[in-house]
Amino acid sequence: MVKVARWNDGGEVRSGFIHGDRAYPLAAGMTTNDLLSAGLEETLRLSELTLAAGAGGQTGESAPKPVDAVTLLAPLVPAAVRDFVAFEEHVEGMRISIEGAPGVMEEWYQAPTFYFTNPHTIRGTGEEIPIPAGCSQLDFETEVAAVIGRVPGSAGSNLTAEQAHRHIFGYTIFNDWSARDLQRREMKVSLGPCKGKDFAGTLGPWIVTADEFEDRHDAEGFLSLEMSVEVNGIRVGKDLLSNMGWPFAELVAYASQDSRVVPGDVLGSGTCGSGCLAELWGRNGAQTPPPLQTGDRVVMAVDGIGTITNTVGERRDASTLVRARSRPRLRRSYGLVAGG
Repeated sequence: MVKVARWNDGGEVRSGFIHGDRAYPLAAGMTTNDLLSAGLEETLRLSELTLAAGAGGQTGESAPKPVDAVTLLAPLVPAAVRDFVAFEEHVEGMRISIEGAPGVMEEWYQAPTFYFTNPHTIRGTGEEIPIPAGCSQLDFETEVAAVIGRVPGSAGSNLTAEQAHRHIFGYTIFNDWSARDLQRREMKVSLGPCKGKDFAGTLGPWIVTADEFEDRHDAEGFLSLEMSVEVNGIRVGKDLLSNMGWPFAELVAYASQDSRVVPGDVLGSGTCGSGCLAELWGRNGAQTPPPLQTGDRVVMAVDGIGTITNTVGERRDASTLVRARSRPRLRRSYGLVAGG
């Protein structure tokens, strides 16, 4: 199994491969994003060379290290993050939670829907996630993300599903942290979410290359991987990745229409069924389980990929609301100046 990772080794950020209980670094200065730009085939070749060199007794900065001796970081620096909403069960539960209405809106079935989230606040497994200012309903979202790599000769535009499948470099776990009370207010303006999602997303613990899953796709391209999430050691949700409404290849193809997917793009599956608290609040008719609090430990696991763990930190004590001014709606400037 080829696992592509980034880690902090004594203050130096390195990229490379995880094999067994060892971290095998690439040459100094070479990053995970360089591998994505090189493409999957070249990455697999480099992994063989890197592991062979490490097994040959390399010393110094190129020597492999025990995984326990380094700190895993988010496995890439994303170019962009698109997050889909591909699980029917999740949409159904969230609609009850937000609108009090049963069922799934017809528009969900017509085409995949996604939003762009912040690539600059991505965290790694093991990191503490502070509660954003003004939030009292912190939540998680259990997802799998596809990571895009280079395909020689392709610009990444207007792809078919078959072409898009080749652009999937690998898969990682994605926790799309959510401030539900902030998100609820924002989306009443028919836009967003913004600060309800802007503060953090976890990717990790590494990227497992797509070739490892080729024999696990069903006839329609779905991956039957078990997904689960625990809070403080108690199982909260469990689902199968194959319960998505579209396979990943179709999501990538849709994202590319009249646009582009490029190496380093991350495409989230959206929350799996029972994969967040807000969905359960809708089904239970109350905020049970309760929103996350400082000190809570959230663990997500996906079959064939691994596990990510984060602890909830303190809430930032600040007010970020800035009220709009009520303006007169003039249609021309009268050239007024102060004192005139």
